[in-house]
Amino acid sequence: MDKLAKQLHDDAQRIDASVSDELERRIEASLRAATPELEGSRPAPVTRPPLFWWASTITGVATAVAVIAIANWRAPDQPVAPPVNIVAAMPSIDLNAETAMLTGPLQQELDRLQSDLKKAEEKVKQEIGL
Repeated sequence: MDKLAKQLHDDAQRIDASVSDELERRIEASLRAATPELEGSRPAPVTRPPLFWWASTITGVATAVAVIAIANWRAPDQPVAPPVNIVAAMPSIDLNAETAMLTGPLQQELDRLQSDLKKAEEKVKQEIGL
């Protein structure tokens, strides 16, 4: 980080910038045009009475209460269904399962895949010259 800071400092020292008189006058004119006018000429900010704040707060609260009341009043009553006993609903089934013996075909497929991988690896080595 010290090298970067030193390099930035050296680069900043080599910058040679000058401002022409015409540009200086234009900058000053822009700054004078952008300065705010006197405080007395601005209109005073409008302050609302505290009654306005209280009225808007009460209106908001009343509206929220009305919306909640209407939403709860119009909600349909949903009948409560008795819980279903899943164990009792299932018929009894006698399951006799045997383990499938697929190790032979799976081993052959694994051997084929490993052979394909070795062939592909040899081709890549030949192409890149290893």
